[in-house]
Amino acid sequence: MSVITNNIVLLFYQDYERDTFFRNDRYLKRVVRPLYHAVTRKQKVSGFLVWYRLLAQALRQAGYDVRENDYRFARKHSEHPVGLVGYPSLLDGWNLSNPAVLGPALFDHPAQRPALMTDPRFVSYLVTCHWMGNLFEPVYGAGKCRMWHAGIDTQRWVDTKADAKTVDFLIYDKVRWDHDAYDVNLIQPILRRLRDKGLTYEVIRYKFYDYGAYQALLRRSRAMIFLCEHETQGMAYQECLASNVPILAWDNGYWLDPNRTQYTDAMVPASSVPYFSPECGERFVGIDDFDGALDRFLGGFDTYMPRAYVERELSFAGSAKLYMDAYEEAGRR
Repeated sequence: MSVITNNIVLLFYQDYERDTFFRNDRYLKRVVRPLYHAVTRKQKVSGFLVWYRLLAQALRQAGYDVRENDYRFARKHSEHPVGLVGYPSLLDGWNLSNPAVLGPALFDHPAQRPALMTDPRFVSYLVTCHWMGNLFEPVYGAGKCRMWHAGIDTQRWVDTKADAKTVDFLIYDKVRWDHDAYDVNLIQPILRRLRDKGLTYEVIRYKFYDYGAYQALLRRSRAMIFLCEHETQGMAYQECLASNVPILAWDNGYWLDPNRTQYTDAMVPASSVPYFSPECGERFVGIDDFDGALDRFLGGFDTYMPRAYVERELSFAGSAKLYMDAYEEAGRR
């Protein structure tokens, strides 16, 4: 029987902090950071914090009373489940006895904390896509990993299909490693092919824009070419889909984080667009099959319905239900 009372959901989040230039300068950065954010157009929050905020938003929209970092309530009600979201440092010295749902976020690979789920307090670990589930479940155990996705705000990311389109392709450059090499071997060849076909484009670089500029570009763009090694969910490309802008995605098929060799010598299957269907657009593996994918994409352009996919598969209601299924299970322990 669940012990969750009054629709209360206890979420705990801790962002990433470290000293950079001198001891304890992380405390100074807390003061300076808001001033920096006020004058820069770069993205201002981590992906983990975006996940956390969207989780809390989904739960509140579903009618739950979300309490954030309420240690007093959790200690007083040790049978009440808790949710731990964010960076691994949250787990350091974690001394609450409450049954817990871990994630989203925390670890990139289960080898970072292979014995994590042997702790009897930890009931389930949330993964945000199937390729992550395939990576974590063999280590954490069958039934320990549960799927969860953040919801996409379709009121904020509105349908732009009827807007005046002045650009054929918005190129979203989220190539994170070996960028110079990929610029020569992938990005520039793609741009040349677009020019050869008389197609116009604009390029946007990950972390070097703000949401207002991104939304304005989506309103003017007929389509997107999404360039990223892999994603565990991929909020930006899904915001594009929610705007009813179809995507031609580079999907090389593997997890290419250079840190992966710390954990495994094997090539780990992964995807840059883990939530995707024929409604959303097309994929290509590399520059050698880009031309064929581009021709298919242009030929099927009028058939794509990416916003319908987001409304069905990535809603706030669906996000809240997935989380509460795991949370209520923890409450029955």
